[in-house]
Amino acid sequence: MAAGCVFFPLVYAAVMSMTKDRVTPPAALLGVGSIAARLKRAIATGVYADGDRIPPERQLATAFGAARSIVRKALDQLEDEGMVVRRVGSGTFVSYRGPLQSQTGEISDFISPLQLIDARLAIEPHMARLAALHATTRDIEGLAAVLAKLEAAGADKDVFTTLDAQFHIAIARASRNPLLLHVYEQVNMVRSRAQWAVVKDKVLSARQINAYNRQHREIYEALERRDAIAVVDLITRHLDKARTDLMGADSE
Repeated sequence: MAAGCVFFPLVYAAVMSMTKDRVTPPAALLGVGSIAARLKRAIATGVYADGDRIPPERQLATAFGAARSIVRKALDQLEDEGMVVRRVGSGTFVSYRGPLQSQTGEISDFISPLQLIDARLAIEPHMARLAALHATTRDIEGLAAVLAKLEAAGADKDVFTTLDAQFHIAIARASRNPLLLHVYEQVNMVRSRAQWAVVKDKVLSARQINAYNRQHREIYEALERRDAIAVVDLITRHLDKARTDLMGADSE
């Protein structure tokens, strides 16, 4: 869908969000959260399809009666959530293919933790390589923030599991490949439902969490210095360790 074709429905939606007597002032649309919510709704309902270019900030600012700085912050929020990607010199593009299909949940019932690790080994090394090549400064900063939380979480297994998933999805996002991100989101959803919970208590001792976080730190530092060769090796070793630990837990 061309940018010019999708701009006017959004303007119309913004106008129609006012009261029927149209006395609500434009200032009602100035908030970052309000603008982000309307853009999300436009994406989720297909006004902007996956791959579409979103109109420039100045056009959105006119449509919403907001300052460009406010629009920029709303777009930052959507980028943080993985719904759009920015391409220098080209604009902002939708990176969203709708909610995952229910088959993902069904497949997770038949995937063992070891099979999941094997799938991740097939995807993540190349994903990390692309991240080393294409990650933005904002991507690296986001990864650093998740890593800081991981390292501060101590031995809390549930918090570690949640943040570990966020760390790896941040790498997927940093690859700047919408299709890879979509595939990895499905992997991550299976990961959250697979029988990992059964073996988590056996695998995630305080010592092991520290070991995983040391590897997370090394992966982050390789990404920060844009060392694609090192990051492929590090994430492969990281997943190999997870596989070995799972095999040890299964044998107990």
